[in-house]
Amino acid sequence: MWRSYRRAVEILQAILLTGLPFVTINGRSALRFDLADLKLYVFGSVIWLKEFYLLLFAILFFLLLITAVTAVFGRIWCGWLCPQTVLLDLSESIARRLSLIGKKPARHLVLLLFSALVSITVLWYFVSPFDTFGTLFRAPVITSFFLVQWVLIYAELAFLGRRFCTTVCPYAMMQNALFDKDTLVIEYDRSRENECMHCDDCVSACPVGIDIKEGLSSSCIACAECIDACASVTAKRNMRPFPGYRGSMLRSKTYWLGAVTLAAGIILAIMVYARPEVTFLISRDPERMPEGINRYSWSLYNNGGERLALEMTAEEGFAVIGETTLVLEPYSFQKGKVLVRSEGGKDEVSLRIDGSNVHIEKKAGFL
Repeated sequence: MWRSYRRAVEILQAILLTGLPFVTINGRSALRFDLADLKLYVFGSVIWLKEFYLLLFAILFFLLLITAVTAVFGRIWCGWLCPQTVLLDLSESIARRLSLIGKKPARHLVLLLFSALVSITVLWYFVSPFDTFGTLFRAPVITSFFLVQWVLIYAELAFLGRRFCTTVCPYAMMQNALFDKDTLVIEYDRSRENECMHCDDCVSACPVGIDIKEGLSSSCIACAECIDACASVTAKRNMRPFPGYRGSMLRSKTYWLGAVTLAAGIILAIMVYARPEVTFLISRDPERMPEGINRYSWSLYNNGGERLALEMTAEEGFAVIGETTLVLEPYSFQKGKVLVRSEGGKDEVSLRIDGSNVHIEKKAGFL
């Protein structure tokens, strides 16, 4: 039965998404956006807000991935992987196991508790799960974030439900443009229509209320409930179900779309993990200073998980005035100002950052 496979995939997805925030690499969450410092932890690396180009490329990669999956597997995302579908299926499974079908007050109470759990899970991708309960009702921003999510998730599960897929979801609306004659879809076998018992079990089982016998519909989420419902009837007559998956997954489009998506993923990984361990930025301040002295603003970003002790120096002919020893914590950012005195009359200065396996040099104008 397709339902058992879908439930296994959904439970696995729920375990993965709930457990991922607890996975740590170099003392930080494997995947989390830090709201306080506006940085994204990504499996042992960090992406800063200034590196917006990486986020744009990541969005491009996911658009390619969605295009490839939709063109080849059709609405498999909608019926098997979409968080909307997974949450609705899991909430319905909980209600069924607790015998709450038809008992609205009790069912809504369970939905409230379930929605709170989902809201906390989403929150863990922005606030460390180890700090969540200590700050949940102490930090107004975090409390508001949790409560707004809780209300929206509950309202969506309790009142909007499957109608979201057929009326609101933009992805469902764009899928038809990505389909071709070989895309995987659920289709009714019209060549055997005279054998159909017309029991309409497939219609009753459909979560979005369509009749698969009437042909392909943009509302179909490819959940295969109609196949299972039909199979439970046709199996008694030693017949295969009338609805079934149709399409060809292994074709030229699969290979070239897969190759383009894989290449984009590899490029994205290289862009993230091939960055220098430390990023050093410097600019001269425009304020007038005593002759022979310039002031510079500097920024240091530690892209790795090690604590770094660094030394700031200038090239021969210049001297750095003030503290030059810097300590950079893992995945941290520092900024400051430094005075540089010229001892040789050059119009350009090179400032260096040196430490264990870190050697960076930046040039800046000198007046």
